[in-house]
Amino acid sequence: MNPDSAPPENSSPPAASAASPVSRAGRALAALGGRKLTLGIVAVAVLFGAQWLDTRSRLSTVQEELARRLAESDGQSKEVRAIARQNHETLQALAAKVGALEAQLAESQGQQLALESIYQELSKSRDDRVVAEVEQAVSIAAQQLALAGNVEAALIALSGADARLARAASPQFLAVRKLIARDIDRLRALPTADVPGMAMKLESIIASVDAMPLAFEQRPRAEAPKKSAARVSPAELAWWQRFAADAWAEFRQMVRIERIDITDPGLLSPPQSLFLRENLKLRLVNARLALLARDGKSFREDMRQAREWLERYFDGRAKPVQAALATVKMLGATDVAVEPPTLNETLAALRNFKSPKR
Repeated sequence: MNPDSAPPENSSPPAASAASPVSRAGRALAALGGRKLTLGIVAVAVLFGAQWLDTRSRLSTVQEELARRLAESDGQSKEVRAIARQNHETLQALAAKVGALEAQLAESQGQQLALESIYQELSKSRDDRVVAEVEQAVSIAAQQLALAGNVEAALIALSGADARLARAASPQFLAVRKLIARDIDRLRALPTADVPGMAMKLESIIASVDAMPLAFEQRPRAEAPKKSAARVSPAELAWWQRFAADAWAEFRQMVRIERIDITDPGLLSPPQSLFLRENLKLRLVNARLALLARDGKSFREDMRQAREWLERYFDGRAKPVQAALATVKMLGATDVAVEPPTLNETLAALRNFKSPKR
């Protein structure tokens, strides 16, 4: 075989040698692409990591902000609940006050209605109002006469009633005015006693009882010496004159003249004297009560008993006893049992005057 015509055994190596730079470039390119891919992956991973970190940071910030806002909303909700509770309590208090005010308003409305009805009833007629006032005044006068026998107060009440009728100037009141004028004349004609003055005199006697001396405590009066033209001393008298004077003095002491129509004053121990004074005070107090009650019988009996005790047990020569006796006698002779007239006819006329108009 010719060496020129026969292919060489190793004909492939040149092709392989020619393709080796290309393969190296491809490998280089492949290696470069792998590096780029790796760098891209790394860059993507870094980008995703940064994004994840940023997202996590933002998420934590959002969570913190959300927690803060939740805390603030919780505090605000507590405050709102407290305010709502306070408003509820205030509302309940206001409701209670409104209820009380409504009750007071209803009560005042009821009172107003009652007053209006009374006013309407009283304002039906001017004459009815006048008669009501006059009847009240006459009733007061009748009460003063019946309970206390106070004629002065009854006269004041009747005079006021007559003046009220005179101001009305109505002819139909003439009959009532005549009755009131008759009652005034009858009261003025009564023999009235000075009850306040008599009561004050009794009070003065009661106050002086403790200072009055008793009869058994009195002392005999000292005899005044007889006046003579010229006094002669016993030394200048003769012996028979001195003997006659001594005998006459002894004889005078042997004889005593007394009145038998006057009883001896009773001897009282200190407790009995105290009881006597207290009983006398009680008698005078009872007399004052009977005077105020116009009880003439009891008043006269108490004054009689007080006069007897003063005359029997107290010293009549003392000026306080004499003044008390004179006052007791004067008061005991006063008639305090004056029967005042009744005003029934006048009251009946007033009631009959009102009855047809009701």
